[in-house]
Amino acid sequence: MSDVLPPALLAWYDRSGRALPWRTRRDPYAVWLSEVMLQQTTVAAVIPYFQRFLARWPTVFDLAAAPVDEVMAEWAGLGYYARARNLHACARVVAEWRHGLFPEDEAALLKLPGIGAYSAAAIAAIAFGRKAVVVDGNVERVMARLFAVATPLPQAKLRLKELAAGLTPDHRPGDYAQALMDLGATLCTPRNPACGICPWQGACEGRRQGIAAELPARTAKPERPTRFGTAFWLTDRQGRVLLRRRPPQGLLGGMMEIPSTDWQDSPPADAAAQAPLAAAWRPLPGLVRHTFTHFHLDMTMMAAKAGPNAHPHGVWTEIDRLGEQALPTVMRKLVSHALAKAY
Repeated sequence: MSDVLPPALLAWYDRSGRALPWRTRRDPYAVWLSEVMLQQTTVAAVIPYFQRFLARWPTVFDLAAAPVDEVMAEWAGLGYYARARNLHACARVVAEWRHGLFPEDEAALLKLPGIGAYSAAAIAAIAFGRKAVVVDGNVERVMARLFAVATPLPQAKLRLKELAAGLTPDHRPGDYAQALMDLGATLCTPRNPACGICPWQGACEGRRQGIAAELPARTAKPERPTRFGTAFWLTDRQGRVLLRRRPPQGLLGGMMEIPSTDWQDSPPADAAAQAPLAAAWRPLPGLVRHTFTHFHLDMTMMAAKAGPNAHPHGVWTEIDRLGEQALPTVMRKLVSHALAKAY
């Protein structure tokens, strides 16, 4: 199959014209930037962020020289914020220690901040034409169906990567990697795969057995727990809002936030005791809900005005400039809720 399937897939890919513009350029900086953004994120969500980043910081030197707060603010809304911190750290390493040149092989790429096995393989194959086994969720799904692998994920990951390695060609490895990922994203989809127009339909064991749509099997995930917290909307005499920076490590590390209580397994019994300062706090009606990868978060809000001599820890920010801050999605939800309920 390794002699037949890759050429068939490449022919389909060439006819489809689906290649992403930044990948066809073979620009290592653009490929690296896109692959970091595409980790656990769809192409549709990434495109506007990628375009803004490339317009604002067209080279790795520009990105490395940018303040990390500006990079985080531009990333806000894309999620998985550790990627943004690692992106900036990686740009600095490449700019300062490698004279702006990305390494071409996987082993060296893996030593850079924020680059894991998938990203290293994708960059090596797409930017530099190196033979590399690029495996994301789409590729795992295609392999599970093509070879009718019944072992559930995540236990099957190693086997699926071995199968993918057996098909990876020496010829046009970057185009092949993109074609395979695109096959999974557009035809071999999680639900209702378009087997009738798939270039690999004749060789697909899952289709032959009539089980393609059921693969890959997955181990049942535990239900996400719910955590609770209270956020504090504090304004001063000028109408500015208090923000503070989260600790550099951990969830949303280094991002700006509306000050809040700890997020815990039950609603805080005395939320006002954890407020940034003593004030006449009043509860705002309603609830803000947000879902992270591993848990749901339910947030209530309280509002107050700071007295003239108040000096809480944080940064006073004009309401019409909140968009310039590195506020993650959950904090933007809190801002919207407070603007609707506090005035």
